[in-house]
Amino acid sequence: MSTSFPEVFQGLDCHRLTLPCGDTVLVALQGAHVLSWVSQGRERLFLSPRNLWDGQSAIRGGVPVCFPQFNQRGDLPKHGFARNMAWTLAGSRVDDAQAHIDVSLTADAHTCAMWPQQFVAQLRVQLQPGELQMSLSVHNTDTQPLLFTGALHTYLLVDDIDLTDVTGLQGQAEWDAVADVHGVADEALYLDGEFDRVYAAAPGPLRVQDGSGVLCIAQSPSWGQSVVWNPGPEKCATLADMPPDGFAHMVCVEAAQVYEPIHVPAGQQWLGWQRLTVA
Repeated sequence: MSTSFPEVFQGLDCHRLTLPCGDTVLVALQGAHVLSWVSQGRERLFLSPRNLWDGQSAIRGGVPVCFPQFNQRGDLPKHGFARNMAWTLAGSRVDDAQAHIDVSLTADAHTCAMWPQQFVAQLRVQLQPGELQMSLSVHNTDTQPLLFTGALHTYLLVDDIDLTDVTGLQGQAEWDAVADVHGVADEALYLDGEFDRVYAAAPGPLRVQDGSGVLCIAQSPSWGQSVVWNPGPEKCATLADMPPDGFAHMVCVEAAQVYEPIHVPAGQQWLGWQRLTVA
């Protein structure tokens, strides 16, 4: 039967879900961070071996939760504060077919000093055979509207970036952040050198082909954009928490809200998810 157990990984308090088929997912309470997803005997997420694991620094790899700010588009720390904070286990459920864990983050004096907003954020990590879904909900417990940007900043592990392509975005509006050029997406995206592009979310799932396997990636319509990112060799060499060849074994495909903030009225709730499926 499925199991759910607490675990310590690199000094961090975590929770692991395991299915009878052998699929597992490991979630750290720091940042509600998914650190590992093994399906069909293969690790599917990239996790840098050069992380500090000090319980405070952002973790490179896995699935960081970027909230309540995307990147540096505001006055908060890069990608917001949620990924560096301790979340609380809110519950879990396991049965023979699937398992899930819920972790939550509630506004406190620390968050209000940076962002004067009452809220409760919750991440549900749900595991089924060959499938992982992460659902972020934001409940506005304040008397004022809540505005945020963010992302599920998923790092996928690939055999070789030179053999990897991303499809499913053809014709979608594209912003190349490296060249600062706007256009439309090609039928297939090939990641040669630094690649950092924001796309209007596609109506259907994306496919990541890495030479030996295919992942399908779907996201809820409540996310306005998808981001595809790889630092390339030159930028990767400047990242202290990445090995020099790290770029060759990862690609980020993110469900994101980049341009216009999501608006959550007082007392209301927003939900956005990303689903990864082994094809």
